Amino acid sequence: MYNEEAGKYGATMSIGFALLSIDRENGIASTALGPQMGMEPTSLTRTLKSMEEKGLIVRKKNPVDGRGVIIQLTKLGKEKRDLSRDTVLKFNDIVKQHVPQDKLDVFMEVADKINELIAEKMIYNNEEPT
Repeated sequence: MYNEEAGKYGATMSIGFALLSIDRENGIASTALGPQMGMEPTSLTRTLKSMEEKGLIVRKKNPVDGRGVIIQLTKLGKEKRDLSRDTVLKFNDIVKQHVPQDKLDVFMEVADKINELIAEKMIYNNEEPT
């Protein structure tokens, strides 16, 4: 659904997610973006290349560590980031209009538990099933 909506603006869900993950004013170290997004390096590289080609980001040398790169939003990137943010907020508002808060709370509790099980590698841990 997000991908379909992003496509209307010449983007993808991963580009929208990356835009939302980059600090609007200070940018983000390239090494911090992948883990924050939970994205594999090759996928992130493709996404960043596409974002750079579209004029959404620029890469600058990290002033603290010259070996690193800071990814910063361009003016267009900031505009598209705001659009991505508004799209997510609209989705949240519509859901809240149609789903009672107590049910959303239970849903979030279950989703958090599933994410915890995944993070702790308790689902597929290469052990034989018991």
